[in-house]
Amino acid sequence: MARPPHPPRGDIGRRVAARRLQLGLSRQDVAVRAGAAPGYIQYVEEQDATPGIGFLLRLADALETTVRELTGGTVDLPSGLGQAAREARMVELDGTECWALLGDHGVGRVALTQDDGPVVLPVNYQVLDGEVMFSTGESSPLAGAADTEIAFETDHIDDAFSKGWSVLLVGPVRVVEDEETARRLRETAYSTPWAGEGRDHVMILAPRKVTGRRIIVKGAPGDAG
Repeated sequence: MARPPHPPRGDIGRRVAARRLQLGLSRQDVAVRAGAAPGYIQYVEEQDATPGIGFLLRLADALETTVRELTGGTVDLPSGLGQAAREARMVELDGTECWALLGDHGVGRVALTQDDGPVVLPVNYQVLDGEVMFSTGESSPLAGAADTEIAFETDHIDDAFSKGWSVLLVGPVRVVEDEETARRLRETAYSTPWAGEGRDHVMILAPRKVTGRRIIVKGAPGDAG
């Protein structure tokens, strides 16, 4: 049986750093959780380190993820390959929890209706004072949905424990007509669109409904009860 390809050099370090920042942890925090020196966490993040499987298991546990996630083994696989967990339960999230999960920025999906039917598109998003900003192409389906109601969804799946959460926003989307305002919003955004250049059409979703759900698994990291 062929061995799976090794991740690119330095990829583990980038994944460790990204996950650590996502959890709001310092290197000292991760070191304590993983039973390692802070200097070694820095080395793993910044150098072409090849940690042993024992340390990777501790590091994955410290970062509340899996070794496959840290090494990039799930990059080209769809989420949700695991079986349903025992004693799982679904809970509704309130508005405050939903906005906290959305954070400041990320990647989600917009759903809208075109003449030939519904379409769902991935987008980079930025949260701005209770609204959500997207940058898109002037002739894109999203741009064509200006002044209509759309849905925006983002989620997180933890395949290791068959749990996750999703947040859904529904409301009207509008174009930022003033070019100076649009330019300022583009310049202050965390990231330009991953899909590349030519997406300078700034749009704002003003949600009238914010809902969310979380699957909680008894005994899984981060889930109480």
